[in-house]
Amino acid sequence: MHQRIDRDTGADRIVNQLAYRYDGLFDRDRIDTLFHDSYDRLAETAHVTVFLPTLAEKLTVQRLDALAQAEGKIAKRVPEILFVCVGNAGRSQMAAALARHHAGTRVHIRTGGSNPHEAIYPEVEQIMTETGLSLAEEFPKPLTNEVLAAADVVVTMGCGEHCPILPGRRYEDWSIDDPADQPLNRIRAIRDDIDHHVQALLAELLPAAI
Repeated sequence: MHQRIDRDTGADRIVNQLAYRYDGLFDRDRIDTLFHDSYDRLAETAHVTVFLPTLAEKLTVQRLDALAQAEGKIAKRVPEILFVCVGNAGRSQMAAALARHHAGTRVHIRTGGSNPHEAIYPEVEQIMTETGLSLAEEFPKPLTNEVLAAADVVVTMGCGEHCPILPGRRYEDWSIDDPADQPLNRIRAIRDDIDHHVQALLAELLPAAI
C-alpha cells in the first residue's frame, strides 16, 4: 500500500490553488479528496514519486473540468471524445494526439487506462515524433468516473469489457493491436491504423474538420 502524500510536500498548496481556481464550482474539501485520490491512483504504478504531486495536480484538473461538465456547471462547447486502452501508454495516447492534430480545438480529447502503466512507451513517443507530434506532456492516467461521465464518444481499444457503460454516450471499440513489445515498423503501422480510424470518426462528428 502506498503512503498518502505528506502535507509537507506541497499538497495543501496545490489544493489551495485549485480551490481558488474552481471557486464557486467546488468546495475545498471535495477538491482535497479528489486530489489525494488522484495521487493514490497514480502512486499505484509509479516507481519514482518525485513528480507525483505535479501529475496528481494535472489529473485532478482534468477530473474537475470533466466533473463540472457532467454536473452542468460549465457548458460544453465542442464534442468530448474519450480514448481508452489498457495501459494508456500507447494506443489511446496516439489516438488523442492524432485527433488533436486533425481537429484542433473543434473537439476536446481525454484519455484513460483500465490498468495504466507507469509511462508512455518510448517507442510510441518516437514514432509520434516522426510525424511532428509530441507526447512529452502526456502521461498514463486511470479511467475515472468523471471523465467517462463527461464524454460524448467513448472509444475503447482492447479494454471494452473493462469500461463501464453509461447511457447517452456513443461507444466504439476499435480492434487495434497493442504496440507493446512490437518493432518500430509494426508500431508505425498501428499508428497509421489508428489515424485512419480517427479521421473517420472526426469526419462523422465534424464534417469540415478533415
